[in-house]
Amino acid sequence: MRRRLVYKNGEVNITQTNIRKRRRRYLADIFTTLVDIKWRYNLMLFAMAFTLSWLIFALIWWLVCFSHGDLDHLDNSNWKPCVIEIKSFTSALLFSIETQHTIGYGHRHTTEECPEAIVLMMFQSCFGVICQALMTGIVFAKLSRPKKRAETLMFSKSACICKQDGDLCLLLRVGDMRKSQIVEAHLRAVLIKKKITKEGDVLPLYQFDVDLGFNEGRDRLFLVWPVIIVHKIDQDSPFWELSPEDLHREQFELIVILEGIVESTGMTTQARSSYLPGEVLWGHRFERLVTFQKENGQYQIDFSRFHNTVPVDTPNCSAKELAEMTASGQTPEQAFCGARPADDDDDDDDDDEVEEGENASLASKSDRYLKSNGPYVIKRHGAAQTEYFGDDYDSLASKQSSSSDIDM
Repeated sequence: MRRRLVYKNGEVNITQTNIRKRRRRYLADIFTTLVDIKWRYNLMLFAMAFTLSWLIFALIWWLVCFSHGDLDHLDNSNWKPCVIEIKSFTSALLFSIETQHTIGYGHRHTTEECPEAIVLMMFQSCFGVICQALMTGIVFAKLSRPKKRAETLMFSKSACICKQDGDLCLLLRVGDMRKSQIVEAHLRAVLIKKKITKEGDVLPLYQFDVDLGFNEGRDRLFLVWPVIIVHKIDQDSPFWELSPEDLHREQFELIVILEGIVESTGMTTQARSSYLPGEVLWGHRFERLVTFQKENGQYQIDFSRFHNTVPVDTPNCSAKELAEMTASGQTPEQAFCGARPADDDDDDDDDDEVEEGENASLASKSDRYLKSNGPYVIKRHGAAQTEYFGDDYDSLASKQSSSSDIDM
């Protein structure tokens, strides 16, 4: 069983190795590197940048006073020093801090005796402004990143396949907990699956596009309430030949990406999630969340039912087989195109008389299921399918914690 490429919380399960000149490339984009590193390293860098600058300039101030002879004439009241009240390295450090941050307590100050001291004061003042602007900018950029905004965007734990408007469709639900909206929200999805080219090359992680209604504008969302996303399974869909039985055999991952602009900051945010075959429920739809309250005239959204699904009548076959049955002139009630119930022993003899090869005609396939008294639909329980991939992890953190528990 293949693990997730994208965890439920959006983290990517990928490790990069053997990158040439990796550190040099990261340093070339130093601002992005500093914003991306963890907070503890960010704050450590913040403290070290100021502390080192204070110490370096304190040493320079001490050398200026030492070279001028100020430290040898501390008791001479007639001696005019470069900086008044610098008597040791400690006092030079205090003067460095006061100069860089324009504190100005009033005791220590430069004189016109040493031009180098005046130039040094100008240089340190400019450096202090630049250093403080850079450090503050990095911390502010890290604080205002819209990455955490994705924590309040929700994806349903399972996806559903059911019949809608006469076609088999893949459904999933997205929602937003906050009252502040995601502006220009739009959704896209890709299916990660192995592909074999005509030349025989195997592409293990090929990306198939999953159409969510781009041409009709259905991929653009108004996330005031949870929205059900519909993917029509047609000839261009990677699920065209997928049947309920294939969900237990196929190895794929459906990755869903929600992007939009944070209303309060104007920055773009992205939320991701994924679905494995065991999380695609055949013959289910999502439970309704929105109810109208007559008492206050408001619409109420019950997020406790956000992930809930209910079984519905759904053809037990692939969308391709269903389209072939419909094209042959059969009514939907006659389009029995799936595995028969295993508990009907009387129909087993009839099944043996039907040809099971790839060249079986539509008529013989239809006759096979017309002879049975079994249901035309299959209603699957979500638990059984979910347990098939039940030992998968929802996030990188849960995977690491589970690994540490095993090691102990």
